[in-house]
Amino acid sequence: MLNMAEGIVRLGALAESPIVDTLARAFADAGFDLAIVGGPVRDALLGRQTNDLDFTTDARPDDILRIVKPISSAQWDIGRAFGTIGARIRGEQVEITTYRADSYDGVTRKPTVEFGDTIEGDLVRRDFTVNAMALRVPARTLVDPTGGVEDLVGVTLRTPADPRVSFGDDPLRMLRAARFASQLGFDVDPGTVEAMAELRETLEIVSPERIQAELVKLLATDDPVRGIRLLVATGLMGEFLPEVPALQLEVDEHHHHKDVYEHSLTVVRQAIDLEKARTPQSAPDVALRLAALLHDIGKPATRRLEPGGGVTFYHHDIKGARMARKRLQALRFDSDTIGTVARLIELHLRFFGYSEGAWTDSAVRRYVRDAGAELDRLHILTRADVTTRNAKKAGRLARAYDDIERRIAELAAQEELEAMRPELDGNRIQEVLGIGPGREVGEAYRFLLDLRLDEGVIGSDAAEQRLREWWAARG
Repeated sequence: MLNMAEGIVRLGALAESPIVDTLARAFADAGFDLAIVGGPVRDALLGRQTNDLDFTTDARPDDILRIVKPISSAQWDIGRAFGTIGARIRGEQVEITTYRADSYDGVTRKPTVEFGDTIEGDLVRRDFTVNAMALRVPARTLVDPTGGVEDLVGVTLRTPADPRVSFGDDPLRMLRAARFASQLGFDVDPGTVEAMAELRETLEIVSPERIQAELVKLLATDDPVRGIRLLVATGLMGEFLPEVPALQLEVDEHHHHKDVYEHSLTVVRQAIDLEKARTPQSAPDVALRLAALLHDIGKPATRRLEPGGGVTFYHHDIKGARMARKRLQALRFDSDTIGTVARLIELHLRFFGYSEGAWTDSAVRRYVRDAGAELDRLHILTRADVTTRNAKKAGRLARAYDDIERRIAELAAQEELEAMRPELDGNRIQEVLGIGPGREVGEAYRFLLDLRLDEGVIGSDAAEQRLREWWAARG
């Protein structure tokens, strides 16, 4: 709940910061208005941490640059065409933008840039009322022409203008609605939700890169599930990540299985909880959260209804990994993220064989080898994938995974498991066998790697003897 008295105190403290004071005096001395705008004002009122500072002014870009040069250590004008000048003041980066009064053609997201004359006109063209507030400095006057404070009190997201006009101007704002709903814990105004569903197909004019960026920001919030539900309910998720709404499998009266969609959302939540518990100071692990959301997307394509009411999803892990790779490539994710997500999905079922019967040391080594750099993430995903309400079953699975992590740690200490490799390298293989580089060296290397995985460290002399025996058996 917003405490207005405390919010005003925080706004005052924001206005008193050295950077704001320096800028406010410089613009006032030059005869121009200046105001802190958007997120910093919203976050100060909510008691959230304020990071980057954004300002708006009636000064034109050339005037902005002239004013900030004497008080900044660096300036950049890459956004000059859009009225934005950046500067580094007292060691921090700020952006100052001329009032805007843009118009859109409805065909692309690119506006026809027009500079405005009033701060009120600038604010009403922004995405949501809670982001359409400004604090004039040095006067410390709050400007709120669209009722942003009331919506903060009501924990509601609403567009300043008619949502159909706002989203028609820039469809990406619909994805931002989901992100802010998760980030702030707000509900989206019903009329705004209705417009999102109505205009979902206009998302086609937004580039995959921009959609990907918003998806990443959503997944990096503390509660992405709130935004995911909104995107699925409005049909927007189906426009760029249709595999997620497809998890809502129909269940007939004869064949029953758990709700795959709800299970996946629970896995996302549990993965985030485990991630925070294990690495509390780290940045949000978006790749892990993507894998949690998508780990079962292969189920719809592999579902088979069996006689007697059973349902199977054989090889949905392999199918899902391929589907995820293809979809993430279409969304222009980087190759490292794509590889991580696909690998985690492919391996997410491997542990359940361990829970059914203790693995040999060889099997544990292979689990570690196959997970590679993703082992820690796989630990989290596998634990998060247990959503059963059967306390006895959940306890058994938790104990089994405790055991496998213990054994991995013991083997790692004994054998430097993380650096798993044969005891002979390629050069030594060639010396022992008297051969040159070629296919046979690779085959010998794989033989020695399997030997290491199956039997652990046996010593280089024994490894050479086993290699000679293997070579002789090949004829």
